[in-house]
Amino acid sequence: MKILITGARGQVGTELVNEAINRCHQVHAYGSNELDISNKEQVNKTVQQVKPDVIINAAAYTAVDKAETESELAYAVNSQGSENLAIACKSQNIPLLHISTDYVYDGEKQTPYIEVDQPNPTGVYGASKLEGDQKIEQIWHKYIILRVSWVFGEYGNNFVKTMLRLAEQRDELSIVDDQFGAPTSATAISKSLLDIIDSPQFNQQDCPWGIYNLQSDPGVSWYEFAREIFQQAKKMSLINKDMKLNPIPSSEFPTPVKRPANSKLDGAKLKQCFDILPVDWKRDLTKVLSS
Repeated sequence: MKILITGARGQVGTELVNEAINRCHQVHAYGSNELDISNKEQVNKTVQQVKPDVIINAAAYTAVDKAETESELAYAVNSQGSENLAIACKSQNIPLLHISTDYVYDGEKQTPYIEVDQPNPTGVYGASKLEGDQKIEQIWHKYIILRVSWVFGEYGNNFVKTMLRLAEQRDELSIVDDQFGAPTSATAISKSLLDIIDSPQFNQQDCPWGIYNLQSDPGVSWYEFAREIFQQAKKMSLINKDMKLNPIPSSEFPTPVKRPANSKLDGAKLKQCFDILPVDWKRDLTKVLSS
């Protein structure tokens, strides 16, 4: 299958390209410097030239706090970019797979979020991503929107890399313990998207288009995630000390944007429709640390 991947140099995009090539798909990969999805003419020209069988949009503005002061850029990429891709896909009858985020929710729900829960983003990043999701829904029916949480991986910047870097500089860290979610590896996201594309019903008359949550287990706090990172890193001799971790409430670690208190996603719909099981982030963390 001929797949056009946007955001191909990013954390998830890089994994997507590698996984798609491993599965013998014909990949046309574009980083943001090669394809600016906020540029409608550029998007249309590229799609018409490549004529892909499917587009996977991994391009996004993801700087959660910075988005508050760069809202125009965040909306250009996350909202206008999604709209441009949806229009191009509709004009060429091309399915669109799009990566969304747990930040479309406010985190006030006590149980894992399901796809029909009402979004209520608390900042520009989440609001711009939600608007992009909604534009895709309004424009083109052949879409899969995959919502994911707490992304980490071998490439790009993420919490795992930050913790390892801080371990080189300090012996003690204070980590928030009242925000809960599920770390999700870029590899798991990539495999899930390609499993959807490779499924028998994809782009068939009975294809269950729509929004899906990718569930990762087990759910943890940032403090528990950090503890697991350091435990595994020490076991692999990536660090040679026991890090002292102090659990703190988020009120002691103020940020420009309030993070969701609960980012856990329920993946029952994804299992039912595409037979994709919840991912095991601890196993994926081991792979990332081993790479």
